[in-house]
Amino acid sequence: MKLHLKESRQIFRRTRLMNFSQRCFRCIKKVAMIVIFVALQSPIFAQDYDRIDATILLYPTSFESPEDLSKFITRDFHSEEEKVRGIYSWIIQNIAYDPDEYKQFNYSFKDYNERNQKEEKTRAKIIKRTLKKGIAVCEGYAMLFEKLCQLQGISNYLVRGDIKTNFNDIGRPFKKSHMWNVAVIDGSPFLFDPTWGAGKYQGKFVKEPSYFFYKTDPNLFFKSHYPSMLEDALIDMVITREVFAAMPLIISDELSMGDIESPLTGIIMADLYFDQIAFIIGNNDVAGVSYSYGNEIISIEKIEFIDGRLHFSIPLESRKETLLIYFDEQPALGYIIK
Repeated sequence: MKLHLKESRQIFRRTRLMNFSQRCFRCIKKVAMIVIFVALQSPIFAQDYDRIDATILLYPTSFESPEDLSKFITRDFHSEEEKVRGIYSWIIQNIAYDPDEYKQFNYSFKDYNERNQKEEKTRAKIIKRTLKKGIAVCEGYAMLFEKLCQLQGISNYLVRGDIKTNFNDIGRPFKKSHMWNVAVIDGSPFLFDPTWGAGKYQGKFVKEPSYFFYKTDPNLFFKSHYPSMLEDALIDMVITREVFAAMPLIISDELSMGDIESPLTGIIMADLYFDQIAFIIGNNDVAGVSYSYGNEIISIEKIEFIDGRLHFSIPLESRKETLLIYFDEQPALGYIIK
């Protein structure tokens, strides 16, 4: 009887241990499921940009129609975020900027009805030519992006406006010189410029695929893009076209218009200064500052950080026409001297 009781106790203990292990396993399983669920909801996991961009590199480099490319996007991607990323990535990887494309679609019209009809036909021609030839100007980039989003059922629209790219843009009147996009992802609007994301044009196209102009922070986007309708800037501030035109040329990706505290305008009137131009920039992540009046680059020995703002001065050379400022040896700000 004693042996039987001992065996019974051992069996009872093993049963309790098994039950406890099973409960632990169920708890661990629940925790794992929660972790996986949270990860799936996180932007990093959901977007998986590296996988999307790598997949796009396997696509053909040209298509007969936007519908053909759209079928690939539908096959490989599921969420709105993934599809828009795929669309943007394919465009910047495969379309080269060619200013001669402006000559391909010039047309005249006798009334607005004829203009609207021609615009629809011209848009379709631009999109098809962009896909087949792999060349475009901003209209081709933006219209292709718009069409592909439409085919995926993603709300989006074209934006026309002005841009600042060089010293000559400082202070000039507003003009509609560029086109970019707004797309709505999961209910929120975002800014895209696939033209600038594809590379640069310096006498010839230089391919430099960049995702800086993918869902760009509106405050960083606005320093170089002013839309025809201000609400398309997606910013809270009201800034006039005149103020935008007068601002310095802001080259650094990290700087926004709000960071420029002094001088506030991009036109430095030499007769308002003595021998030094004082600068205050709302940025404290700069190790070195240098400048150039168009020839050699000169380092500034004394820079200060006061209340999180960068302070420095540059000797005035009134006979020069332009001033370029570098942060950590990279172009950051441009000014005109008058």
